[in-house]
Formats: sequence, C-alpha cells, structure tokens
Amino acid sequence: MPANDPFGRYLRTPEAARFLGLSPRTLEKHRTYGTGPTYRKLGGRIVYAPDDLKSWADRGVRHSTTDPGSDTVHPAKRRENDPPPAARSHGSRPTARSPHNR
Repeated sequence: MPANDPFGRYLRTPEAARFLGLSPRTLEKHRTYGTGPTYRKLGGRIVYAPDDLKSWADRGVRHSTTDPGSDTVHPAKRRENDPPPAARSHGSRPTARSPHNR
C-alpha cells in the first residue's frame, strides 16, 4: 500500500477507475476478460490495491511512439486465442408463477 495512506485502503471499482482515468465499465470488462489489474474479492465486493493499479498501468510505459515497450496493456476485450469468459449463472428462478405455487 502507498506510504501516504496509513490505513492501507483498497479502492472499489469506481475509485479504481478514476485512479486509472478509465470508466468503471471498462474496468469491469477488463476483469471479465482477464486483461486488467489484479483485484481482490472480499465477500461480494471487488477491491483493488493502489499499488496493483499502478503496476498494471506501468506495463504501458513508453518513451516514444516507436518504443515497443517490454509489456502491453491490452484493451478490454477478448483476445483471439483466449477462451470466452465463463457463462454467468443467475440461478433458476421461474419466470411466471405456476397455478400450483399460489
């Protein structure tokens, strides 16, 4: 955690997105496709360590437009050779009430 944060606070998605200059939706897409920064899941909450956000962003450091860099920050989309993200399960709720369930 940064030395200027004595509580070692983690950032929720909207705060982390502001830290990076991205939209929260873009950060959510990065989580889905596995292209984003490291995050933690605490209960049902997604949180980010500021140091992890900075490390991820630093992968895109370049010194000129011709500098290939040593690593890449990928866009928030599925890459060609990656398997699709797992389908989300929303449970099995009936869509209409059965006459037997009244």
